[in-house]
Amino acid sequence: MPQFTKEGVEQNADLLDLIQTKAKEKDATPAQISLAWMLAKRPYIVPIPGSRKLSRLKENLGAAEIELTQEEVAQIDDALEHMTMSQVFGGHR
Repeated sequence: MPQFTKEGVEQNADLLDLIQTKAKEKDATPAQISLAWMLAKRPYIVPIPGSRKLSRLKENLGAAEIELTQEEVAQIDDALEHMTMSQVFGGHR
């Protein structure tokens, strides 16, 4: 999985910083922000996160309680459009 290589993590530093910053603002975890962003995009988008631990399942469920405004979603979208990211397993889109 190229996004988890040393080079991939370095290429994704801006993305990780963006998500971590938003997580601190919302008193959430980065995973919750990622899921909340997907939930806020369109009502028909249903993220299906994998989880092997009960604590992660609870964390994922907490994403439904996080509210991102349309402005916050737009800010994240805009930032994503203007940053370099690594290749990901399965492609970008």
